Amino acid sequence: MLSCPSTKVSGSTAALRGARVSSQIVSNGSRVAMRAGGSSGQKGQKGRWRGMDADMDMSDDQQDISRGRQMVDSLFQGGQGMGGTHNAIMSSAEYLSTAQRNFDNIEDGFYIAPAFLDKMSIHVAKNFMDLPKIKVPLILGIWGGKGQGKTFQCNLAYKKLGIAPIVMSAGELESGNAGEPAKLIRQRYREASDIIKKGRMSSLFINDLDAGAGRMGDATQYTVNNQMVNATLMNIADNPTNVQLPGVYKTEEIPRVPIVCTGNDFSTLYAPLIRDGRMEKYYWNPTREDRIGVCMGIFQHDNVNRGDVEKLVDAFPGQSIDFFGALRARVYDDKVREWIGGVGVENIGKRLVNSREGKVEFEKPSMPLSTLMKYGNLLVEEQENVKRVQLADEYLSGAALAGSGGSSLPEAYRAA
Repeated sequence: MLSCPSTKVSGSTAALRGARVSSQIVSNGSRVAMRAGGSSGQKGQKGRWRGMDADMDMSDDQQDISRGRQMVDSLFQGGQGMGGTHNAIMSSAEYLSTAQRNFDNIEDGFYIAPAFLDKMSIHVAKNFMDLPKIKVPLILGIWGGKGQGKTFQCNLAYKKLGIAPIVMSAGELESGNAGEPAKLIRQRYREASDIIKKGRMSSLFINDLDAGAGRMGDATQYTVNNQMVNATLMNIADNPTNVQLPGVYKTEEIPRVPIVCTGNDFSTLYAPLIRDGRMEKYYWNPTREDRIGVCMGIFQHDNVNRGDVEKLVDAFPGQSIDFFGALRARVYDDKVREWIGGVGVENIGKRLVNSREGKVEFEKPSMPLSTLMKYGNLLVEEQENVKRVQLADEYLSGAALAGSGGSSLPEAYRAA
């Protein structure tokens, strides 16, 4: 009869093994191995779920949900719309990867104002230098009148400097969730800092800061998010190399990131934010040469010579720079009207959307000075109508029909 070979275990080994592991039968019949001395009173023990503890978990659930979208069959993703498990409720982290802008698509030939480029380049360079015993303002605030090309000049300057900035808009400075915009600013700042850490220059660019964080008179509600955006920018300006995400309190030095923001009226912002130590302010008011240079870029493909551009700029001295861009767009009206007459109004949709014939193309319209002046005067006339025909006053003054007082009545009726 064969006998199975038995393994002999010494008493000391068995005792040691018994001291290491003890088994316990739980109510469902499964066997759970536990280390000896693994009682709840032991503080330094690391379990398999240690990574989910509050002081260890650095993940963002909303971002993880968005990353996993459509990774499995929709049958297992729950309901449609916002009811599915693959839809993040707070969407601030969804567009982290799309915040970086690349201006390679901007073609050459556009005018950059020398004073504007000088201010931008000095501000960026100073923030990357280690100047002894000098406090360099972290934020450059570029402000001025509406439509003067502040954002586009910034884009051109960034392209010239070889910087792909992280961009925020005024609409991201408010949210239905308290604290989301402040958290987003910190996330975007750290994203730009990571780019610098990898060896490329970067910057945080905030468009229309006053529209998102400013207070426009007594009619604008001042929310918690307005306060936190102002306070967060102040804190980052004071500690640019120690910017932590909410809930993280470890000291970690990160590269300094210059911040550039645009706006129309910085007096609406919190006064301590715009003080000289935190924000360097630059009022952008283009000179005649700047306006001519920008307009030469606008009309560069239309064979408009410099003499005509100078006459056009001098004819409308009080207009902003975007007026001339709108003027160029209005010149195409005749061509578009002619095309609509050719295809028929009822066939516009079939020709413009999902058409097999491709894009609509027609010859560029000629732009002599007389045509530009004609359309420029039409634009000015529409502006004057908005100022003159103040229908809001008529609506709010009572139940009278708009214009019954005479301000918006045609000349023939008013004469009668």
